[in-house]
Amino acid sequence: MDNAQFDYVIVGSGAGGGPLAANLAKAGFKVLLMEAGGDEDSLNYSVPGFNGLSTEDETYRWDYYVRHYADQAQQERDPKFVPSQDGVLYPRASTLGGCTAHNALITVYPSNSDWDRIAEITGDESWNAASMRKYYEKLERCEYLSPAEVIATGHGSSGWLVTEKSDTSGSPQDWQLQTTLQYAVGVANQAHTMGPINPLLDPNTRKVAEEGREGYLTIPLATADHARNGPREFIRQVAAQFPENLTIWTGVYVTRILFADGDDNVAVGVEYLAGRNLYRADPSSGVRCKVTEPTSGKVHVTREVILACGTFNTPQLLMLSGIGPKEHLAEHGISARVNLPGVGRNLQDRYEVGVVFEMDSDWTVNADATFGDDPDFDAALAQWQATRTGVYTSSGSALAFLKRSSPDQPDPDLFVFALAAHFQGYFPRYFSHFEPVRNRFTWAVLKAHTRNTAGEVKLKSADPFDRPYVNFHYFEEGNDTDGRDIAAVVEAVGFARSMMNGSPYVTREVLPGPDIQGNEALTQWVRDQAWGHHCSCTCKIGGSDDPEAVLDGDFRVRGTRNLRVVDASVFPHIPGTFIVLPIYMISEKAATVIIAEARGAVASSEDLMPSTVPATNSSARGGIL
Repeated sequence: MDNAQFDYVIVGSGAGGGPLAANLAKAGFKVLLMEAGGDEDSLNYSVPGFNGLSTEDETYRWDYYVRHYADQAQQERDPKFVPSQDGVLYPRASTLGGCTAHNALITVYPSNSDWDRIAEITGDESWNAASMRKYYEKLERCEYLSPAEVIATGHGSSGWLVTEKSDTSGSPQDWQLQTTLQYAVGVANQAHTMGPINPLLDPNTRKVAEEGREGYLTIPLATADHARNGPREFIRQVAAQFPENLTIWTGVYVTRILFADGDDNVAVGVEYLAGRNLYRADPSSGVRCKVTEPTSGKVHVTREVILACGTFNTPQLLMLSGIGPKEHLAEHGISARVNLPGVGRNLQDRYEVGVVFEMDSDWTVNADATFGDDPDFDAALAQWQATRTGVYTSSGSALAFLKRSSPDQPDPDLFVFALAAHFQGYFPRYFSHFEPVRNRFTWAVLKAHTRNTAGEVKLKSADPFDRPYVNFHYFEEGNDTDGRDIAAVVEAVGFARSMMNGSPYVTREVLPGPDIQGNEALTQWVRDQAWGHHCSCTCKIGGSDDPEAVLDGDFRVRGTRNLRVVDASVFPHIPGTFIVLPIYMISEKAATVIIAEARGAVASSEDLMPSTVPATNSSARGGIL
């Protein structure tokens, strides 16, 4: 394939790269989509209720171990810390669709301020909230509202991403769960200082984004007929409809960006190795990859190379290609082609903790669920396969609250959601460890709009198969020196506790536990326990006056030509509560920008391509190799 040429090569098929490849192919361009993993299709992928299992699936999981602190003593206070890896597990996925293949399917619109802030930074009004809303309306096909409600509330009706609510009809009645949730809503209503909270808020309507409304909600999910859907399905449909335009290579790991001779830093292609399980984040690396000797190759483009490798791997690939902080590159014997100090800097994430309670008895709602792969021994799976109803249509959350941590917070910054399970973050075999415990309830706390921007991704070596060094420098170790982030999480823990205080079926508090009382003790508990899983912002968009900016407002890598980035790393500040929908939106914007530039036009969200493609048989592979 060394002589193969394409208009665009896109490295990474996740939330940014996958939809971008599909949209460029639909527009008539020759696109090569390169994915290090395979194209996995299994119950772990498809069943919403199996999303926890999907993060443990060795066929497509990548395990990173990251640090939250440079301070070793503080780091070791985290019960999730793995000494042999000197870090905390951070699950990622390597397969067609990227991390959308193992996420919890939660699809929540960001705050309008997230977009207006980028417009202000870049001076480009095409980034403002009103313009960006149109990309959401283009990509969504909302199935949980009537057609009239979809139009009236600013949803999309004909996009590639189907959104639904879970349908647990047919599951065993669970009075313990219903009573617990009703009690929580009652407490929250009484405690709310700004009037009654909005009942069953839809977080994705235009008005909620405009007004920053608070409320409780059932969570929209990225499912079609109550099975996982996302970039993988969009990619496969477009590949089946336009096989001459979209070529998909799976099992290829890109090691370097190729540049033309000269001083203009013009990207002309990529270098790769063909073979599975090559990267050392893969639990099978060094085992299965030795079965077949990987083959090397190069592929060239006539237009652009676009990186969509994700928050950890995009800066790694840039640095391996000589783009990054020149002093750091020199440490690993890499000549700096472009000195961009911001590559790998500005790493951000949410803060999350689990407030866990033991209940009087096991849940009945999931009594028929074994989380197995044989419907003869799992009645819940048999129900899901036969009727697409039941407990497995849910990704696990029964109810959520969207609220502010304090009245002066401009946007809701806390997402507190209920799980009929024990969840305290990620560690090896976390789901398998706690799944048998059926009498636990968790309020999972997520702190959005975090202020800390001090995280970093750095090379450990010049070996492209090494995982990078990742340190988020949580809380005060970073630049949240006034402690507002940690104070917000502590407030949310108190809110979660209040909703369970006096609840008739609670027998005891497991986490933080009754001994953790008072602001000082709770603050230390949050410092010890917090985690995140929405890493972002390591190749940020910024103005020409920002020395840390890696990209301009059109996703172009500064100091280069024909090289862009379109993934979670592009955000200057972490957006919203769940990052996948904002990534889909920037992918749609990037497609508009790139197509307009290729055609010599000015990009505008007013002139969007239709995003629908005919439904195809799920086994159709189109141009997949």
